[in-house]
Amino acid sequence: MNTIPNNNEYIIEITDLRKSYGDNHVLNGFNMNLSKGENLVIMGKSGSGKSVMIKCLVGLEKPDSGTIIVMGEDISHLNRDELDELRTEIGFLFQGSALYDSMTVRENLEFPLRRHTKKFGVIKDTSSLVIEALENVGLAHTINLMPEELSGGMKRRIALARTLILQPKIILYDEPTTGLDPITAKEILLLMQSIQEKYNTSSIIITHDVDCARAISNRMILLVDGINYAEGTFDKLISSKDPKIQAFFK
Repeated sequence: MNTIPNNNEYIIEITDLRKSYGDNHVLNGFNMNLSKGENLVIMGKSGSGKSVMIKCLVGLEKPDSGTIIVMGEDISHLNRDELDELRTEIGFLFQGSALYDSMTVRENLEFPLRRHTKKFGVIKDTSSLVIEALENVGLAHTINLMPEELSGGMKRRIALARTLILQPKIILYDEPTTGLDPITAKEILLLMQSIQEKYNTSSIIITHDVDCARAISNRMILLVDGINYAEGTFDKLISSKDPKIQAFFK
């Protein structure tokens, strides 16, 4: 992709974010802006602060200092109900898909609708929403299957459908192609691109997969020692002569 959306409308703004656990300084002044409609890839070694940053972003961890603005709201000023309401605008695709094994595909997709009644109201018939979400990922025929009957790639796509059913403005992807064969990984990337185009979602993609970053990113941040060491398009960063930057692409 490698084209940064031509707008100045930030849906997320993180400034000078710091978080330590005792003597372990995980985030050391991390800064990030996410534009509306942008796919931002964040790459970093294990322990570099990616997961902690995401937890701070959604209010699961409280930073030591810094500000996080999501859709114009400073999350440090939100009470629990307000934070829960904001989270309905943020979708998650977990590395392990995180489907409920005891529920059918239909029930997995219905679950967030029943949980977030404040956003959608009480929906007596969820069938049309479930089918639409499954059609978006090409898996409407799996509606009555159990997770154990699905392949790894199908589970990832069902998890994405469950994310889409809440109509989020922001999607956080955690290693979306990890553990998938190359063909299935490519299918997931094409699906992510079509979702961005159809819904104009703004996405943060955490990945170690260079091919994923090349295919999906509008812009990248390389996280080193708790700071955004470098950022720019994939083409700009891969052509850098900096050894620390080169290490990400080997």
